[in-house]
Amino acid sequence: MTRRWVWFAAGLVCVAGVLFRDCLRRGREKVEAAEAPVTYSRQIAPILYKNCASCHHPGGSGPFSLLTYQDAARWGKLVETVTQSGYMPPWLPAPGYGDFAESRRLVDGDVSLIKAWVESGMPQGDLADAPKPPTFTSQWQLGPPDLILHSDSSMTVPPSGTDLFRNFILPVPITETKYIRAMEIKPGSPQVVHHANVLIDRTAALRRAHPDDWKQGIPGMEITVPSGDSFDPDSHFLFWKPDSLALVEPKGMPWRLDPGNDLILNMHLKPTGKPETVEATIGLYFADKPATEHPMLLQLEHDDALDIPANDANFVVEDQLKLPVDVDVLGVYPHAHYLGKRMEGYAILPGVNGKAGTKKWIILIRDWDIDRQSVYRLAAPLFLPKGSVIHMRYTYDNSRANVRNPNSPPIRVRAGNRSVDEMGHLWLQVLPRPSLDEKEDPRALLEKAWMEDRLRKDPNDRISLYNLASVEMNEGEFTSAEALYRQVLRKDPNDALTRTALAAALDASGDWRQAKAEYEKAIAVDPDAANARFDLAELETRHGDFGAAEARFRQILAANPKDAGAHSGLGAVLAATEHEPEAKQEFEAALAIDPHNFEALYNLASLEAGDQNYPRSIELATLALRQKDDADAHQLLAAVYASTGKIADALREFQAFQRLRPNDAAPHLALAKIYQAMGEMPGAIREQQAALAIDPSNPGDWNDLGVLHVHAGDRAAARRDFEQALRLDPGNEAAKANLGRL
Repeated sequence: MTRRWVWFAAGLVCVAGVLFRDCLRRGREKVEAAEAPVTYSRQIAPILYKNCASCHHPGGSGPFSLLTYQDAARWGKLVETVTQSGYMPPWLPAPGYGDFAESRRLVDGDVSLIKAWVESGMPQGDLADAPKPPTFTSQWQLGPPDLILHSDSSMTVPPSGTDLFRNFILPVPITETKYIRAMEIKPGSPQVVHHANVLIDRTAALRRAHPDDWKQGIPGMEITVPSGDSFDPDSHFLFWKPDSLALVEPKGMPWRLDPGNDLILNMHLKPTGKPETVEATIGLYFADKPATEHPMLLQLEHDDALDIPANDANFVVEDQLKLPVDVDVLGVYPHAHYLGKRMEGYAILPGVNGKAGTKKWIILIRDWDIDRQSVYRLAAPLFLPKGSVIHMRYTYDNSRANVRNPNSPPIRVRAGNRSVDEMGHLWLQVLPRPSLDEKEDPRALLEKAWMEDRLRKDPNDRISLYNLASVEMNEGEFTSAEALYRQVLRKDPNDALTRTALAAALDASGDWRQAKAEYEKAIAVDPDAANARFDLAELETRHGDFGAAEARFRQILAANPKDAGAHSGLGAVLAATEHEPEAKQEFEAALAIDPHNFEALYNLASLEAGDQNYPRSIELATLALRQKDDADAHQLLAAVYASTGKIADALREFQAFQRLRPNDAAPHLALAKIYQAMGEMPGAIREQQAALAIDPSNPGDWNDLGVLHVHAGDRAAARRDFEQALRLDPGNEAAKANLGRL
């Protein structure tokens, strides 16, 4: 034991000697480094290139460039001042209260290096030691876009005056759905653009609301647009600043654009001291696959509580939202105006065993500045379990001490869209996790919880009532949706959009006559309500009023000949009234405009099947099923396959038909015939019995089961089947004859 210890101790002495020599060497290096001057080439250029150049380059949004030594030396004193104060680079989140990607905050060591460099006379050093400067081009940063959209007109921002807010409407000229993986905005003069938001107008509502002046841009700070007929929540931060070279979406999360959509570029413009021209251009880059992950944007706010007295330096507004599902937080966008001061976003996790839940910080901003607002993406997703409560707590300073206060002396400030009004919003991008025991779309559960929370603050909030009704419609709760739509209409009976939605709820619940009356009211309120006119024409088609439906579809097409849905609807009317050649022409016209129109593909496939043009019918039905996994389309394709002797293909399609209609006897009956044709009697009997379990009242089906049992050699079972058929219909000749043969 002693010798072993002595050897180990000697080893320690040896290691200690090495460490001591290494410490001496490092100490000498530190002394030499401290004595050597900080140079632009070795220390300052890497800092500026990494943290400042995205704005401060020729043609960038910054007021001067910092790409060369001459630039840096010219502005060195100012760079020292703004980095010492923390004003630059523009980064508001406090460290340690949320972990964000691409943080621009300078570490203390970099700030000290800049100070030391300036104080030592800003030496250049050997430029060979400097990294290569980043390159910026006036061309597209990601290469040529797949689609470029241009505003129809330019706008001149005067040299002085108040901030301006302008919405440029850019129709999207596509004929099929596209998925956008990246977007770049070219505003013309980046120096004049404070920031911009892009909205997707699914119904071109803003353009239709301004038919005479939309090309000049619509003024306004905040606008709302309907999201269309289906549940389609906002899902991406389409927020742009001049230092945003391009907005690139995470892998698997492109956003969707459909034919007929508009993009609205909502721009905040600030005078720069000279006239500036804004001419918006957007470049879009397509993904090759649809989204596989579906995030959602949530908003906390309590603007109704914003009523800030003059000279109040500590006015607080709070909101909270309890999560009904597990989520991963991906990004955050806090927003207020000039009186905002301290902004907190955090979550309280569910407690365990009676103990209070832990607090998870999402973001903390100690000194808010509207001119440096941004979207902050988390470095890694922040998991929040179901039952977590997200909190927003904003503090406002309406005193003289607030250097950003636009009013001197301070005045009372309420919520509003003007920059001199106030707002308090906390937007979160979350990716909901599907629950194994929940069949419902987790985004719908989030939307419902969010809208119910808004209604607790304001029971008459129109947008919340409408959105909650839309969720109820999506869940099949038509009576509840109807009540919510009526509540909206009590506030505004002339709201054609809500009246159209009410009509759809009534139609879905089976009250089609009342639905027709509501559609007619919507059209009377707004003769240009194309959705109401289209939905009414479809309703009339379903209930056999073909003359009225045809007239409405033709009226829609007179106003918009490129409306694929109206061509398809007119084709359905013409097919129902036995004008098949004209019907085919309308379906072909719809497909020429929109090759992916499901109704046109399915209906044209049906007509081709009726004309025994089976190859064309199979082609069209297959295309239809690529657009939508539809039971009727599977049934049609199965029948065509069966007619052409492709029994295995017919079996596959009938099985898909049965999967989508599990409580419908028809697919079981069809499968029974297919199995019978294949000679597989056990399968045929099984499917026939499944159909009778769903609907045991059809004597013909009992007779057919008896025939199958005869072929299988089970005469006793066959006798019972034929007798059951005769109990249901004593006059059934087929069952009588079959029973007699037994």
